[in-house]
Amino acid sequence: MHFDLTDLTLFQHTLECGNITAGARRSHLSLPAASARIRAMEASLGVALLERNRRGVQPTPAGQALLQHARLIGQQVERLQFDLAQYAQGQQGQVRLLCNTAALTEYLPELLASYLADNPGVSVDVQELPSLRIVQSITQGMADLGIISTAAPSTHLQTLPFRDDPLVLVMPPGHPLMDRYSPTFVDSLAHDHVGLGASSALALHLEEQALREGRRMRVRVRAEGFDGVIRMVAGGAGVAVVPLASVRRWEGVLPMQWVTLEEDWANRQLLLCARDFLGLPGYAAGLVDRLTKV
Repeated sequence: MHFDLTDLTLFQHTLECGNITAGARRSHLSLPAASARIRAMEASLGVALLERNRRGVQPTPAGQALLQHARLIGQQVERLQFDLAQYAQGQQGQVRLLCNTAALTEYLPELLASYLADNPGVSVDVQELPSLRIVQSITQGMADLGIISTAAPSTHLQTLPFRDDPLVLVMPPGHPLMDRYSPTFVDSLAHDHVGLGASSALALHLEEQALREGRRMRVRVRAEGFDGVIRMVAGGAGVAVVPLASVRRWEGVLPMQWVTLEEDWANRQLLLCARDFLGLPGYAAGLVDRLTKV
């Protein structure tokens, strides 16, 4: 069975018009070309598709079955063309976005919600990963976009500023670390910590920084999300390293103290990255525009 969409369209037009001449004209084919195509279809299938008479053509039982399939295929092709046009116009598609913990919890919820509300045909697959793994995934083409910290080497990727995101040390009132001048992350390692889930990007990053100092974090309890971490710290469970943005929400509400960490890795910025921003489909480019608006 060897025929294409042009053959099926011609066959449908021929039966709708009642003769091959009109069907050929409607299909923008010459009469000899149309007749040759229909004969080739019949030869390929090994069965007659049309009954020819002086009044025109009628479908055989096989031709009637083919006509039904031709109409269904035509509808599917029209749907395909519509859907692809929507993709081309930036109105439909799926974006795979990789991000670190701070971006996912502090900055993206409202941004993604407004973008999705304005683009009902687009979905966003969001996954939390450490910045180094995000860089690797974007490099390998496993995702469209990533949000990483400046601590991750990314000179081979294209980047755009996303947010300033310094990390701070938060403590319950009267904690011994407050007696020190500008306590550091290393100083905090002598005390109990409240941490995020062990698999979260920030938890992995902090444990890596501790190991670089030849130390281990004393994680007494873990919480899901920065709000839970800060509430536990305020209750006296330990100290924690969290983004400044998350602390700002609870200032004046919970009893706590915080200091800026002086380590270079803590004074970080978040970057939006891609292999090639100009090569992104329209719907992904639209998300980039939304994320980079201040």
